[in-house]
Amino acid sequence: MSLADYLRKMRGSARGGPPRVSASEIAWSWIGSFVGIMAAWFANQALLAGADLMLMIGSMGASAALIFGAPRSPLAQPRNVVGGHALSASVGVACWTLLHAYPWLAAPLAVSTAIALMHATRTLHPPGGATALIAVIGSQDVHDLGWLYVLAPCTLGPSLLVLVALFVNNIPSSRRYPEAWF
Repeated sequence: MSLADYLRKMRGSARGGPPRVSASEIAWSWIGSFVGIMAAWFANQALLAGADLMLMIGSMGASAALIFGAPRSPLAQPRNVVGGHALSASVGVACWTLLHAYPWLAAPLAVSTAIALMHATRTLHPPGGATALIAVIGSQDVHDLGWLYVLAPCTLGPSLLVLVALFVNNIPSSRRYPEAWF
């Protein structure tokens, strides 16, 4: 089989790439992520005005992509979202606390340990790896939070996204969230 034949075959199969989604699905994903990130923004302003946008850590954007773009994914379920971030934040803070003099060791140890613990606790949420890393490589404001980093932003922020998802992802009949709580 030639390469061209193989590529034609792959385009016509399920393995040829991700499936297309409807315009409605795209719109609901956009609406949900917009409202979810906006909720985190306003909660940050109300609770942490004057500080870094602590509820707006980068991994929240990745969580929004999963929760609103793939709401049926096992990785987007509430247990995974909230548990994965909280556990990963704890690991990241512990690694920074114990190994801040060796950031070259603290960073990979935080990410790797967070992934292992998320697997072990069935809370795997890929943005959690970023949450653990942010605890190590974040700004002085992040480090100054210490263990509070686990609560805000890493439990409160994902919890807000899940709350928005419970509302937005259940408006259209074509979506359902969550698939499972635990």
